[in-house]
Amino acid sequence: MITVHHLEHSRSQRIIWLCQELDLDYRVISYKRDPKTSLAPVELEKIHPLGKSPVITDGQNTVIESGAIIDYLLRNYGNGRLRPRTGSQEYDQYQQWLHYGESGAILPFMLKLYTSKLPAGTSALQPRIDSELARHLSYLESALEDVDWFVGNKFSGADIQLSFIAEIAPILYSLHDYPNLAAFRDRCHNREAYRYVLANNNFYAYGPR
Repeated sequence: MITVHHLEHSRSQRIIWLCQELDLDYRVISYKRDPKTSLAPVELEKIHPLGKSPVITDGQNTVIESGAIIDYLLRNYGNGRLRPRTGSQEYDQYQQWLHYGESGAILPFMLKLYTSKLPAGTSALQPRIDSELARHLSYLESALEDVDWFVGNKFSGADIQLSFIAEIAPILYSLHDYPNLAAFRDRCHNREAYRYVLANNNFYAYGPR
């Protein structure tokens, strides 16, 4: 059985959602953040030395990092679902979007969130961070022009990966100027598997309001 080690209000929610989309035999072990620091508890270090979430265990295998976990689950349990055929042009696009979600896309968001908690001495950084945020949001917005999903207009693991960007963007920006991204977020939220996970796990801060 696959075990998802889930930190509350975190990106590991996507992994539970993927398991549900695939109708896998899985269980969720939930961990609470420290009420003062919002950091993960030390118990997660017993699962992996970094003590981060998401992390899954599957028999003797322990897998960290959202993109690697999505790839692992789809390769081993997907039976061709939620990803294009290996070697196809769409598969190359899928790989780019899958990794972009936790590399280029997430970095300016994390910088914005972290620097917002620091003294005003970081103000000199804000124009550059804001510029990068706008660049990435515009890129995602244009990629969703006239389509519902990022790869071949078919729902895939890349959409699950990128859903977190669409969910945290409204914390920093209004999505009024990014209607395609807002509609993408709503499509994700309306999927049956997403709704099931939200109803049957701890409250998720970035889910539907």
